[in-house]
Amino acid sequence: MTNFVQILDIVKESIQSLVGFMNSLIPIMITLMITTGSIVSANLLQPIILFVITFIGNFITGIVIPIVLISTALGIVSKISDKVQIDKLSKFFKSSVVWILGVTLTLFVGIVSVEGTLSSSVDGITAKTAKAAVSSFIPVVGKILGDAVDTVIGCSSILKNATGIVGIIILIGIAILPIVKLVVLMAIYYLGAALCQPIADGKIISLLEQMGDTFKVLLAIMCSISVMFIIGTTLVIKISNSGMMYR
Repeated sequence: MTNFVQILDIVKESIQSLVGFMNSLIPIMITLMITTGSIVSANLLQPIILFVITFIGNFITGIVIPIVLISTALGIVSKISDKVQIDKLSKFFKSSVVWILGVTLTLFVGIVSVEGTLSSSVDGITAKTAKAAVSSFIPVVGKILGDAVDTVIGCSSILKNATGIVGIIILIGIAILPIVKLVVLMAIYYLGAALCQPIADGKIISLLEQMGDTFKVLLAIMCSISVMFIIGTTLVIKISNSGMMYR
């Protein structure tokens, strides 16, 4: 139980760190998107992504993790008591957490992808029209200005892509330590249950397996939110690059 409480704190702190970093990274990337001409994408994506990231972080720490805690408590009571059997309810809560994570990840990726695809095409067409207008209607230097704008946009795109890659590396760095701890603890509890089976009481074996299952659910939460934020960052990079492709 001491391990469980410590891991819960680590998972909560890691999720808050991931959310805080994303809330700092996205505005920087959105600003760089504007310098590449992706104005429509920036205006649509920034409020949506920041809201969804904050909502997901608060939802997981405020609702999903307490559900895991309740599920674990019910499972422990069911394992150590002969009279109170609520193991099915515990499994229901755990399966609910898995479904919630799947739906959340799907909605996040879907919303960002759809909004980004629509807005990037508008950005590309708008920027291409603006460049054609500058090159055609400004005498003498119009062509030079159009080429200079392309150079600036290209440099901004390289800077934005580099920022996104560094952001992904930092996200992995934040998430990797709690993920490794969860993997190790999950393996220890499952191995402990296997080694103790010939000599220990059946309730002890079931209790160790129960804790191993709980760490597996916490591992799924950490992996899901980490992958979600990495995909979100990658999609922001891709959306801006798609706008340049349309140009």
